[in-house]
Amino acid sequence: MSDQDIRGVSVKKGEPVDRALKRLKTKLDTEGILEEMRRRRAFESPTQRKIRKMRTAPKRHKVRWRYVSAGQEAKAEEAAAARAAAQA
Repeated sequence: MSDQDIRGVSVKKGEPVDRALKRLKTKLDTEGILEEMRRRRAFESPTQRKIRKMRTAPKRHKVRWRYVSAGQEAKAEEAAAARAAAQA
C-alpha cells in the first residue's frame, strides 16, 4: 500500500487530540467516506437510491458548470442564436 491509500492525519507536537480528530473527520467528510459508510450500513431500495441521487444532483451540476471553457461558451451562444432564429 502506498501512503496515498492510507487516510489519516498526524498529530502535531502539542496539538490536542480533539483538534486532530476534527481534522480527520473533516478530511473524511470532504472525500465522502462518511456518507458512503452511512449509505452502505443498510439496504437502499432502488426508489430511495433515485431520490438520493436527485437530491445530490444540483450540487454536482453546480460544480460541473462552474468552469466553462471557451468552446463550451461558444457552443452555448450558437444554441441560443439557433433558438432565437427558430422563434423569430
